[in-house]
Amino acid sequence: MNIKKLLIILVLAVSVTACFDDNDDVFASGNTVKNFIYRGMNAFYLYKADVPVLDNDRFATVADLEEYHAQFPTPESFFNSLIFEPENVDKFSVIFEDYVVLQNVLSGQNLSNGMEFGLVAEDGSASDIFGYVRYVQPNSDADLQGVTRGMVFNGINGIRLTRNNFQTLLSQDSYSIDLATLSGRTTTSTGNSIALNKQVLQENPILLSKVIDQGSQKIGYLMYTSFLSQFDEDLNNVFANFQAQGVTHLVLDLRYNGGGSVNSAITLASMISGNPTSDVFSTEEWNPDVQQFFLDNNPERLTNFFRRTTINNNALNTLNLDKVHIITTGSSASASELVINGLDPYIDVVQVGDDTAGKFQASITLYDSPDFSFNNVNPSHRYAMQPLVLKSVNSAGVTDYFDGLAPDIRLLENFENLGELGDENEPLLKACLDDIALNGRLQNRTSQPEFQLISDSKDFKLLGNDMWK
Repeated sequence: MNIKKLLIILVLAVSVTACFDDNDDVFASGNTVKNFIYRGMNAFYLYKADVPVLDNDRFATVADLEEYHAQFPTPESFFNSLIFEPENVDKFSVIFEDYVVLQNVLSGQNLSNGMEFGLVAEDGSASDIFGYVRYVQPNSDADLQGVTRGMVFNGINGIRLTRNNFQTLLSQDSYSIDLATLSGRTTTSTGNSIALNKQVLQENPILLSKVIDQGSQKIGYLMYTSFLSQFDEDLNNVFANFQAQGVTHLVLDLRYNGGGSVNSAITLASMISGNPTSDVFSTEEWNPDVQQFFLDNNPERLTNFFRRTTINNNALNTLNLDKVHIITTGSSASASELVINGLDPYIDVVQVGDDTAGKFQASITLYDSPDFSFNNVNPSHRYAMQPLVLKSVNSAGVTDYFDGLAPDIRLLENFENLGELGDENEPLLKACLDDIALNGRLQNRTSQPEFQLISDSKDFKLLGNDMWK
């Protein structure tokens, strides 16, 4: 018997689940985890059409499927075999052995010492790299040990950081950073080090908010580091304060924001612009099978509109702006880019900094249950998947920005003088303030020495640069 496809897709408030119906309960027993993986990927994977093994007629019986995936020793290896071009296209789909870990990650809990950093190539070397501290999470071990923004390190535990060893060295639960100074494009070790230990931290993405007085103008500044839905009410309170202080301009700092919840991105964008709920923020494109099902049965499900309330039905505090300045770097990804792309057709989005990462796909959580939701989850294991299932398109049809979104005012961070986040003289914020003062568009500033970004601390966190529904 040919494997049949999903017959029912149940859409709940903020998640998508599906019922995969088969006449004789294909995949319901035996090789449980691998069969669950195939069932979910066959139903939902965004790049299903590009993976021949996921063709609906690829396996005639469950025995054929199990004979095929017997060659893969672990569920993880089988899952990875189904990913389309993991080096170039899908770098983000992931499987978890324990869905409790996944649930914690989606809520912003990660194993971390609280030091958020970037890693860049050192000038004159084909292998050496160095790290610089971007910010420190409050009350973390890094905070307690005196790590501050702008610190430079070029070694871990006395071992020089290179392109080949940084993942191993920085993945340890405990390590010491070897401090260095940066001059021009090279580092020099100071001989000092700071020992750091990781623990489970709950990230508060609202790192800093303030109001800056500039003549008769009041400019709101928000440093926002991740899109986490449980902080949406706190975010709404920030905008209530902006309203109360008469803010007329906003600088949204997403320079280190790797993404998160699609719903939080829509909420934030709605607070900024105050668009009516009839305006389309974005549309979704799923794999052809799911897309056609929605078109036939529930086409409204493919459209995300601007909002006027939070998920808890509290009224949004909106600024109703017709212009917003957004700070970006190569570490601004997924949901950060969604905000920019979704607002762009409606208001003047002045992007300041560097090109964004270029990620427009989103994932959902799939559990081993009849409808892939957490209800009636299989008690025999705790595997769950977070595969890419859709890509976002703005109301003007813009998507597939593989090379990222380019800034209007290009200005790279100066690692020798990062400045203090939120300070009016911090270079990227100052460029925004100057542009607001001129009520026009600044020319690109004198560029800083350009370094090649190798990685950053988000890459060491599960789903650190992902976007999910």
